[in-house]
Amino acid sequence: VQLQASGGGLVQAGGSLRLSCVASGAFHSITSMAWYRQAPGRQRELVARWERNGNTEYAASVKERFTIARDSAANTAILYMNTLKPEDTAAYYCNVDGALHGIGWSPGRSFSSWGQGTQVTVSS
Repeated sequence: VQLQASGGGLVQAGGSLRLSCVASGAFHSITSMAWYRQAPGRQRELVARWERNGNTEYAASVKERFTIARDSAANTAILYMNTLKPEDTAAYYCNVDGALHGIGWSPGRSFSSWGQGTQVTVSS
């Protein structure tokens, strides 16, 4: 399963960006799609996650500012980032968990794929 992330860039504080992550390849289903970020010298952290049961999860630092959405027809996760702050500067990575094809129409073994990072830089 391949992930293609896009949408990063340079923006001024208070601005907005939209990140997209498209999953492609042969798989049975997706159980969650998430965005993580990693700033220089810091550990990778979860930013937002969408789960198939409809639940969403956000880091406390981005609640009320970021929204994750899923376009199921296009196997795409979109991260809407508003009111960006300099501390949001990081490389953003998408992650998709799901199941590969099994026998017949049944799901097979699980997978977890990562996309390449897309840089978000917020200037003050």
